[in-house]
Amino acid sequence: MSVQISASDVNKLRQQTGAGMMDCKKALVEANGDFEAAVDYLRKKGAKVAASRQDRDSNEGVIIAKAATDGKSGIVVEVNCETDFVAKNADFVAFAESVAEVALANKPASLEDLKALEIGGTKIADLLIDQTGKIGEKIDVSKYETISAEKVVAYIHANYRLGVLVGLSATADGVEEAGKDVAMQIAAMNPIAIDKDGVDAHTIEREIAIAKEQIMAEGKPAEMAEKIAAGKLNKFFKETTLLNQEFVKDNSKSIAQFLDSVSKGLTVTAFKRVQLGA
Repeated sequence: MSVQISASDVNKLRQQTGAGMMDCKKALVEANGDFEAAVDYLRKKGAKVAASRQDRDSNEGVIIAKAATDGKSGIVVEVNCETDFVAKNADFVAFAESVAEVALANKPASLEDLKALEIGGTKIADLLIDQTGKIGEKIDVSKYETISAEKVVAYIHANYRLGVLVGLSATADGVEEAGKDVAMQIAAMNPIAIDKDGVDAHTIEREIAIAKEQIMAEGKPAEMAEKIAAGKLNKFFKETTLLNQEFVKDNSKSIAQFLDSVSKGLTVTAFKRVQLGA
């Protein structure tokens, strides 16, 4: 004889697993009222859905950036789904926040190590499968970055679509606010390095080669091309390296000059910029 499944039983399973009402009812029916077996049923269903979605693109989602309460470290994670509709769902954002909290508390060495950590006794890797089963979209954590510094400031831009961490060399009055300004600069201007010393040799060689080719095409002699190319490279550094960029809020200053005006010798020691789908 089949067991009668009450609405309260269905609701209890729903509260426990987060699965839909109809899925919970079906799971309890299949499990003959056994809650543990019903949970297993739902997890297996989630695994099947996850397997069927592996070839899907999950380019939507949210970026969560967080700094530790002591201000000495920070993390940024990208948690993905397939549609903007899910990305805006409060439960999905809350799940992403919980992943970020675990990352911040544990500072795993890699994305794989992050997925091996647990939330409420369940590995994040398994929770991603569970979320895929519940939502019906491929859910994944695709990026994880962390930095440490004397002062770390986190910033989330454009409704969770871009996150920035910036590490500063000192703590003093006004440094927190300056860090937010610099984080917004990084979000808007997308620098490739802190300063010219952080630009890799290949990029520099490519910029010089492009500049020389442009100058030679204009009919200028080779010896002149060398000098003009050097000038173009300096312009490239000014536009693409953070400390040399014009400060968006006051273009009479570079970022380096702005930071020095806040606290003598203050500078950026590290930054991370994560953009959704980039």
